[in-house]
Amino acid sequence: MRCAFFKTILLKEGPYMYIFLQSILRMTAWPMTPPVPYSAFHILLTVFGAGFAVSFARFFGKKIRSMASPEPYFRHILFSCGVLLALMELYKQAFLYVIEFHGHFDWWYFPFQLCSIPMYICLAAPLLHSEKTLRRAATFLQDFGLLGGIMALAVPPGLMHPYWTMTLHGFLWHFTLLFLGLLSCMSGIAGHERRDYMDILPFFFLCCVIACVINIAAGPTADADMFYISPFHPSSQPVFHEIACAVGIFWGNLLYVVSMIVGGLLMHKISSRLL
Repeated sequence: MRCAFFKTILLKEGPYMYIFLQSILRMTAWPMTPPVPYSAFHILLTVFGAGFAVSFARFFGKKIRSMASPEPYFRHILFSCGVLLALMELYKQAFLYVIEFHGHFDWWYFPFQLCSIPMYICLAAPLLHSEKTLRRAATFLQDFGLLGGIMALAVPPGLMHPYWTMTLHGFLWHFTLLFLGLLSCMSGIAGHERRDYMDILPFFFLCCVIACVINIAAGPTADADMFYISPFHPSSQPVFHEIACAVGIFWGNLLYVVSMIVGGLLMHKISSRLL
C-alpha cells in the first residue's frame, strides 16, 4: 500500500513539475527572426563580445602574471567560468526540451562538441593539482578552445535561433571560450613550446573517440553528430559536407579531424606571439 501511495504521488507530481518548468521557461521564450549570418547583428555583436573577451583576458592575464603563486587564482577563474557554462548548458537543454522540441530530446544538441569540452575542463579545475596537468588544461583551452570559439563565430548558422535567449546563449558561450583561451595564453599558464601541443593531442584524440562512441550508440536515426564526425551521414560543416559526399563519410571525417589538429597547431603558434 505504501509503495502504491508513493507511485501515485510521483505520477501526480511529475506533470505538475513539468508544467511549472514549462511556465518558467516560457517567460524567457522571446521569439525573434533568426539573424542572418554576417548581418549587422552578427558582426556588431561579435565585435562587441570579442572586444570584451580580449579586454578581460588582458586584465586578468596581467594580474595573474604579477602573482608569486598564480595557479590557485587561475583555477578559481576556470572553475567560475565552468559553473557559468554549466548553468547555461542546463538552461539550454531545458529550453530545447520543453519549448523548442515539446518534450523530446534532440541528440544534435548533446553537450559534447569541441566547444563543450572547455566546460568540463573548467569544472575539473579544482582537481588539477599538479602544475603539469594545469598547464596541459590551459594549453587545450588556448589551442582547441580558442579554435572552437573563433570558428563558431566565423561560421555562425548554429548560433542563430528563433528565440533571443538561445541566440544570445550561443554567442555568450563562444565569447567565454575566447576569454578562456586568451586568458590561458596571456597569463603564461598555457604552454607555447611544440612539446606542449603534442602533450594535449592524446586528450584531443580521447575526446574524438568518446564523440564517436556517442554517435554510434545514439544510432543512425538519432542525428547525433558529436565533433561533426558521425559515421552515419556526411558532416554538416561547410566544405567538409561536400568532401564527404564526394569521397565518402569516413574520409570526410578523417580530413575534418586532421583539419582540427592543424587548426589547433595554428592557434598554438599564434598564441605564442600574444605574450
